[in-house]
Amino acid sequence: MGVALDRARDAEAHGDVPIGAVVLGPDGAVLAAAGNERELHHDPTAHAEIVALRRAAAELGRWRLDGCTLVVTLEPCTMCAGAIVASRVDALVFGAFDPKAGAVASLFDVVRDPRLNHRPSVVSGVRADECSAVLDAFFSGRR
Repeated sequence: MGVALDRARDAEAHGDVPIGAVVLGPDGAVLAAAGNERELHHDPTAHAEIVALRRAAAELGRWRLDGCTLVVTLEPCTMCAGAIVASRVDALVFGAFDPKAGAVASLFDVVRDPRLNHRPSVVSGVRADECSAVLDAFFSGRR
């Protein structure tokens, strides 16, 4: 989660909402890490999770990320939850809950929906206070 928090702070430095994500390989080593890049690239799909999953797939040379774990500072939205299922990651770890858009626990539970073909394990609330504080500081500065 520390690397994800670092990437979140990097995202904030270029005007993006400070959310960070890391993909760990089967051996636990970092395969890819990213922060939000929507503002940086003018891309509405450039959420930290999507960017990190793309980079991990490129690193491995395959789209199936079985054996991998995605660590993210904020509960994923519906788009990212769908990408998590599609990528076949084994596990999702997230920090802060997102009561406005969270699609893993808060509003929906996309990643564990039994109707879908893949369901990663989920660990939530990891360093949640620290993850929330980064977001709170960002948004309080914009209000």
